[in-house]
Amino acid sequence: MAKRHFRVISLALGLCQGAAALAQAPPPAPAAAAAPAASATLMRIAVPRIGARLQAAQLGLVINTADPYSVAVGEHYLQRRGLKPEQVLRLALPLRDALDEAEFQALQAAVAQRFGAEIQALALAWVQPWAVGCQALTGALLMGLDAALCRRSCAPPSRPSPYFNTATARPFQDLGLRPAMQLAAPTVAQAQALIDRGVAADGTLGRRGGLPVQALYVGTDDRARNVRASLYPPPGVAAAVGLEIAQRPLEALGEAERLILMQLGAARLPPLERLRWWPGALADHLTSFGGRLTAPNGQSSALEWIAAGATASHGTASEPCNHLQKFPHPALLLEHYTQGATAIEAYARSVAWSQQSVFIGEPLAAPFPLSVRPGR
Repeated sequence: MAKRHFRVISLALGLCQGAAALAQAPPPAPAAAAAPAASATLMRIAVPRIGARLQAAQLGLVINTADPYSVAVGEHYLQRRGLKPEQVLRLALPLRDALDEAEFQALQAAVAQRFGAEIQALALAWVQPWAVGCQALTGALLMGLDAALCRRSCAPPSRPSPYFNTATARPFQDLGLRPAMQLAAPTVAQAQALIDRGVAADGTLGRRGGLPVQALYVGTDDRARNVRASLYPPPGVAAAVGLEIAQRPLEALGEAERLILMQLGAARLPPLERLRWWPGALADHLTSFGGRLTAPNGQSSALEWIAAGATASHGTASEPCNHLQKFPHPALLLEHYTQGATAIEAYARSVAWSQQSVFIGEPLAAPFPLSVRPGR
């Protein structure tokens, strides 16, 4: 058996801000208002070597026949990714934000009946529904239904994800679960452009000699939402994959070129017009309701990243507090993606407690070659 290689990074556990720290912060945002006192504990975690990734033949596409957006976007996706008829499930779902328990169970049953053991992940061709009660729809498909989540959406611990920080390219075969991502964008045209960006991304990076792409980590003065800043990878150049890692304060955001990843913490996103994205770019912000795709409660939703030119994003469907386990870990997201994982694999593996995680974007985007470590 080939020797397995690991890189060790720091992962914060018990990651909610302590009561004393929050007492010194500005007036708390909703993400921190209900946060219980907890101390931050650092743990060293091994990042596995990625030797394989999800392929188009392993993806199941679900189309809501009651939704014209879903039909148009789903048809575009199956053509662009060359999916076979047996990889597509067409069914009618309610066109609203959240499914109830019975509707979700019917969807689960239809998925189980349609797709065999070869299908490892799902692409959902719609914007709505994005929730099951207080749980994210993609979180429920990955983790199973938790009807009690609404009574404790802000309380730790949440169910740990068996898929967190794994290397398997066959999660259904190895773990009995299927990660899911919604092909969500503000319009049909923007969703089709999103899909085209994902396809165009494949195999474009990781070559020596070209201009590097940039992973940009932005610090904000929103102390309740800027808690991931302690986990940002340090600035530097990862020559092996053609990557520059940069940190920048929000007030100095300005312009940025060739972005492949961007993360920050804020309720409202800054203007994004001066940012230029590489196909396959991942981008997300830590806030309470970024996953409420059609009802963001005055906060920016993950759809704004897609509209700006990103290829995949993440948000939470219900109040998560600022438990970092409920958001993509910056170093893990970068490490898995630059090793060659697809967008859906990198995002779903980077969230330790993913019940509330709404994953959106083109799931198969894979700009980096397999198994190249971003070491300096």
